[in-house]
Amino acid sequence: MEITLQELEQLQQSQKEDHLLIDIRDEGKVSYGTIPGALVISEEKLPGDPRLTKDKKIILYCDKGVLTPPAAERLRALGYEAYSLKGGYIGWLLQQVHAEKKADFCKDVEMSLRKKFRRNIWCNFTKAINTYELVKPGDKIAVCISGGKDSMLMAKLFQELKLHNKFPFEVSFLVMDPGYSPANRAVIEENAEKLHIPIRIFTSEIFDAVYTIEKNPCYLCARMRRGHLYAYAREMGCNKIALGHHYDDVIETILMGMLYGGQVQTMMPKLHSTNFPGMELIRPMYLIREEAIKAWRDHNGLHFIQCACKFTDTCTTCSNNENTSKRLETKKLIADMKTINPFVESNIFRSVENVNLSTVIAYKQDGIKHHFLDHYDETGDEN
Repeated sequence: MEITLQELEQLQQSQKEDHLLIDIRDEGKVSYGTIPGALVISEEKLPGDPRLTKDKKIILYCDKGVLTPPAAERLRALGYEAYSLKGGYIGWLLQQVHAEKKADFCKDVEMSLRKKFRRNIWCNFTKAINTYELVKPGDKIAVCISGGKDSMLMAKLFQELKLHNKFPFEVSFLVMDPGYSPANRAVIEENAEKLHIPIRIFTSEIFDAVYTIEKNPCYLCARMRRGHLYAYAREMGCNKIALGHHYDDVIETILMGMLYGGQVQTMMPKLHSTNFPGMELIRPMYLIREEAIKAWRDHNGLHFIQCACKFTDTCTTCSNNENTSKRLETKKLIADMKTINPFVESNIFRSVENVNLSTVIAYKQDGIKHHFLDHYDETGDEN
């Protein structure tokens, strides 16, 4: 049994406490946004959760309404009045995008960057650009948009930067469709229209190419997508692609490398492409905290997709892959450490800026490994 989005809206507007809306998606997806008023309960914990009562309608939703019908059926077998939300979160998201269209909406979003989020977002954006020399005269930058909160914010920041041109450079807003579902692509297009971002979309068949790969399909997908972005951006005459990785991505990558990879490395603010000579990758969101991005999104009532993969609802490699689990574990670990040491995040970030090679057993440079014993007998200094 299903409930439509219109029926859900009527229930919510009635303000009667006769129903429970339950989000059964995993923690990673929930962190990108939920339907207001929803309880977050994983599917395996549904039957025993004390918040479930048999005197209320139980409305379950997942990403697209694929996983909830059988879950609702199991609850009905236990005596609950359970329903599946038709279209799921993506369906609700599309409805919100349509409902929020207003003539002055984009102006309000832009004003929030100039005022409310000037210090936490705009100033850190320009600081990263200046500190790491990410934008130079004559650059033509392909701002790569995936459809999530980070890349959409990056696009708006580049538009703002163009208003303050101190030297000539160009930007193009590039979206690659690697096989999006129609619903996900529609969300991206609607958000771009609402935010007045003139996107240019090109298609590939990457999702289909990696769908049958059993080992690390998400890693392969990411590598292939980046290669396609480089190639298309170069065809457009661009010399740089901009990606929306932020400060929290950086510190999580540093810690993940140590804990799971046994190495000290970081996500660099810019890189020369090895396969596309003359092309660079830049990360202008490098100094912006994720909590600031979420605050900007929520303040403006914006709703974005998390993963545009059309197999997300049924493909465990997308929603529960090992790398995602490790990143979530690392994110939780940093949050736990912060309760003891409030400076732990900045310390992790600065650790890769303050490497003392004289106290390192070994390190690699340009693929060559250097060991402290190589020059140990040449000095008698004691550290």
